[in-house]
Amino acid sequence: MTFPATAWGLEGFGPWSLVAVRCVLAALVAGGCLLFLRVPLPERRHLPGLAVVAAGVVLGFPMLTTLALRTSTTAHAAVVVGLLPLTTAALSALRMGSRPSRRFWAAALAGAAAVVAFTVVQSAGALTAADGFLFAALLVCAAGYTEGGRLARVVPGWQVIAWALVLCLPLSVPAAAVALAREPVHLTAHGVVGVLWVALGSQFLGLVVWYRGMAAIGIPRASQLQLAQPLLTLVWSALLLGEHFTAAAPVTAVAVLVCIAVTQRS
Repeated sequence: MTFPATAWGLEGFGPWSLVAVRCVLAALVAGGCLLFLRVPLPERRHLPGLAVVAAGVVLGFPMLTTLALRTSTTAHAAVVVGLLPLTTAALSALRMGSRPSRRFWAAALAGAAAVVAFTVVQSAGALTAADGFLFAALLVCAAGYTEGGRLARVVPGWQVIAWALVLCLPLSVPAAAVALAREPVHLTAHGVVGVLWVALGSQFLGLVVWYRGMAAIGIPRASQLQLAQPLLTLVWSALLLGEHFTAAAPVTAVAVLVCIAVTQRS
């Protein structure tokens, strides 16, 4: 529901305000949990990894996808981001030093080709700025997922995202103040629900269980659980936003699922 909630949030907030406010709200909840449980400060050796998580999933992915959703439908964005599980699996293989099989890479290329073909067709033969934001979001989010999954093996998963959010406060608080002063805010029911969902659900609680799961079953295998995300986003965008997507969207989403399922079996 992240993309539909982001679309709702954009009804009441500007893109910069929405991202900054979601980061601050999530960090306040995360910081409160850390203080209540008296969690000690993270070890210095974990700080570089936490910085990657913060740059990827706290700042980079929300900002890039929010900018994309100003001009892209959630259905279109969902199919492009359907490449995220594959990107995460590939980066984790490189980061952890594993050697995927040739069948893995063949399926990876097929999935990438399906996504690129979809975006080009939907964009009348050319990639748009929104597609550029989405592809960049894939890379930074996959890096954040990979590093967070690695850290979650030695640090409780919820603390990984909690500390990443808290580390961003020196940036997110001033950013929120500036953005709210410069961008108009129209408090609507959709806008409030959207920002609360992406802050508490997507930005914090969702990643709490996500990193714990990656630590339990491994990054490549866990990343494949996101295979359902594009199809679920299409359903939620139709139910909540009334979007009408062409047949190419679900067909491409299913094609990507098949390709990544092959990588999982490989």
